Amino acid sequence: QVQLVESGGGLVQAGASLSLSCTASGRTVSIYAMGWFRQAPGKEREFVSLISWSGGGTDYAGSVKGRFTISRDNAKNTVYLQMNSLKPEDTALYYCAANFYPRHWDSKRAEYYDYWGQGTQVTVSS
Repeated sequence: QVQLVESGGGLVQAGASLSLSCTASGRTVSIYAMGWFRQAPGKEREFVSLISWSGGGTDYAGSVKGRFTISRDNAKNTVYLQMNSLKPEDTALYYCAANFYPRHWDSKRAEYYDYWGQGTQVTVSS
């Protein structure tokens, strides 16, 4: 079992920055990667970014590449998502999730993430 707690969401204007955090507890030694996903009202959940738990591998959705940066602090079991140049279309509920699949650690598919946080709301006004 892994518990994930996100924080850092809020309401900002377009062009502003926000930093999200996700702290994991429990069986963290079994995590291979952490991902961020988001879901806007009326839309399906979509991949945002992922990071290898032990190595340096990262990946981003095309819509956020160059604006968002994912990082981790293993000592704190925490993953961060730095979001710059925010746009109204970034408005969504952001979730972090844990991937326990070594062969699919870099997957962008939600089915490979077994544990999810409760989500943190990000709202970007125009």
